[in-house]
Amino acid sequence: MEGNLNVLGYGVAAIGPAIAVGLIFAAYINGVARQPESRGLLQPIAILGFALAEALALFGLVLAFIL
Repeated sequence: MEGNLNVLGYGVAAIGPAIAVGLIFAAYINGVARQPESRGLLQPIAILGFALAEALALFGLVLAFIL
């Protein structure tokens, strides 16, 4: 079996941001479904949360290449 342990670590580390993105957009959809007029307020918050969660995945990718 050949491979790099960094890639395996990144794969495990990417699970957290993937779950976070799913939870963020699930909460956004639930919020908009319950109160459609709050869409304008909830959408930037959801996109900010998505960006922060994806930043964690990108940091993990960079660390996988550096280490």
